[in-house]
Amino acid sequence: MATIGIPRALAYYQYYPMWRTFFEKLGSEVVTSPPTTQKMLADGAGRVVADTCLPAKVYLGHVISLADKCDYMFIPVIRSVKRKAYNCAKFLGLPDMTRAVVPECPPILEIDFDVNKGANTIYKLIYEIAKPFSKNKSHVKQAAMSAWETHLHYRQLMVNEKLTPPQALGLLYENERPDLTEDNRVTIGLIGHHYLLYDELVNQRLIPRLKTAGCRIVTPEMADAEKLEAATQRLAKRPYWTWEEEVIGAGGYYLENENVDGIIGVAAFGCGPDSLMMDSVHREATRLRNTPFMNLTLEEHTAEAGIITRLEAFLDMIFRKQRRLTCA
Repeated sequence: MATIGIPRALAYYQYYPMWRTFFEKLGSEVVTSPPTTQKMLADGAGRVVADTCLPAKVYLGHVISLADKCDYMFIPVIRSVKRKAYNCAKFLGLPDMTRAVVPECPPILEIDFDVNKGANTIYKLIYEIAKPFSKNKSHVKQAAMSAWETHLHYRQLMVNEKLTPPQALGLLYENERPDLTEDNRVTIGLIGHHYLLYDELVNQRLIPRLKTAGCRIVTPEMADAEKLEAATQRLAKRPYWTWEEEVIGAGGYYLENENVDGIIGVAAFGCGPDSLMMDSVHREATRLRNTPFMNLTLEEHTAEAGIITRLEAFLDMIFRKQRRLTCA
């Protein structure tokens, strides 16, 4: 039985159930890297130039940690999931980057997913990536259909139950139902990409800190995809970047529908697309709706004390505003 390694980084929290189902239906075993550690980050950063973005460094660290634990490494290129909206160039080059800087990596299973090339091309790529495990096209098609159904179920579970991806994965695979009965003082909309919002080393345990402070958290995947897309079109006309709905869509939707007390945008240092998207939500939040907005920019040297200080100041402002409105 072949073992497939899937790094717990980048698109992991969006598509892991789908990928796992696909390879398991083909008779393979799937192994994942553990949550990010300081050593992983240091290992990944040590293989590339300093200008490489934080998410890519973290991803390479996860690949290194898995290199001796699997027969194949699954590294997809997610070029586009919507027509005429494309991903970052660094992400498109992940397989080549990995081959160049992680020579100990096992053979890479690579698929270039681009909806602009049409369904037939995607089907051919799926059959191609499945060849090491099954040459039976009917078997591969069944595995792909099961994988897609798993993805839809995972997505709907987060919308219906108002779960974050880590909570949903715990429920799906560990039967761990999260305790959602919390005494929340305020509601905070948390926007940004999955690989920043749910990596507790990178963001210095942002979500647990907010919950400890008495905040109810709403995140991008808790909203229906159609509503996120409508909010993206309202604020940005049309998306230019893959996963733009996680920032502009989620920010616009929660400002209009959830009556959030504040918005926190999480971005990686030096990411041009993220900075532009965050600016759109910032303008909507502060100038048009008078909702407090804070942009947290993360990089490998982000200090815990700095995150704590900024969170405390931001929440204190919201709590003061809440008390003032209550007294009035």
